[in-house]
Amino acid sequence: MTASSRFDVLTIGNAIVDVIAPVEDDFLINQQLIKGSMRLIDTDEAERLYKLMASGIEVSGGCAGNTAAGAASFGVRTAFIGKVADDHLGRVFRHDIGAVGVHFATSPLIDGAPTARSMILVSPDGERTMNTFLGACQHLTAADIDPELVGSASIIYLEGYLWDPPEAKIAFRHAAEAAHAAGRDVAMTLSDSFCVDRYREEFLELLRSGTVDIVFANESEAKALYETADFNAAIAALRQDARLAAVTLGARGSLVVTREETWQVGVTPVEQLVDTTGAGDLYAAGFLAGLARGQALTNCAELGGVAAGEIISHYGARPQVSLAQLARQSGFAI
Repeated sequence: MTASSRFDVLTIGNAIVDVIAPVEDDFLINQQLIKGSMRLIDTDEAERLYKLMASGIEVSGGCAGNTAAGAASFGVRTAFIGKVADDHLGRVFRHDIGAVGVHFATSPLIDGAPTARSMILVSPDGERTMNTFLGACQHLTAADIDPELVGSASIIYLEGYLWDPPEAKIAFRHAAEAAHAAGRDVAMTLSDSFCVDRYREEFLELLRSGTVDIVFANESEAKALYETADFNAAIAALRQDARLAAVTLGARGSLVVTREETWQVGVTPVEQLVDTTGAGDLYAAGFLAGLARGQALTNCAELGGVAAGEIISHYGARPQVSLAQLARQSGFAI
């Protein structure tokens, strides 16, 4: 029997300010960018690309930060751990995430790299291509993981991108150990198929060792994890490795996979697809919010669909309306 929780969901990840702008497909070709991918860039490339971008919006983001903001919009008690610098963008991030009801107390990086930012290029079909300068994100360490805070949350959610910086990788494991010591569940998103390609064996070890209890992925990430073009084969393997998996399928909805059963859940209808940035992050927010409140697994997936449907209807990865209200309108009470 676990102790009562202070938070329903605690997310840990890269604290990033998103710079989002529309582009034509020719721009991606001319810049030799792979559509739909995420790449890490240095300061010089960040400045070069920023100058070439059209006018857009700047908003606090990062995968786990987006998920935390989404979960808070559902009305669940939410916290976030991530590293920003003691600079203007860092203060903007801290204010933004606090304003939507997320507890964020990680100490800022002093006299180091600036706060991270991601240049997100949105194609006419809504697909996003991300170019990320990690900056201060890379300096998240085990010292930033408060075991008492981690142990006070029902579910811990970690992003796969944390596996890029070596110190953050240690922090990731430290958080998982603290969560399990308190009897909590650890969830992880695979983040990106290119991220999976970089760390496939380590991600599989996290699942098979029980370090991660719940995994979130999209179709391409699931296939990349098991190096197969056969989606059914990937799901069969995932069923053996993960206690619970939620796999998004774009316009076809999502799959919820346990060792015993698989359910397919449809999408929430959207009048117009504008920008897919954050769709997976917000799906996870809805799923985790439902899970923390004891909803059936199919209901969790439907709540994920509600959140993802709202986020792809506008630019940016933070909800523009109350997700709790949308959930009520869809017949849910969480």
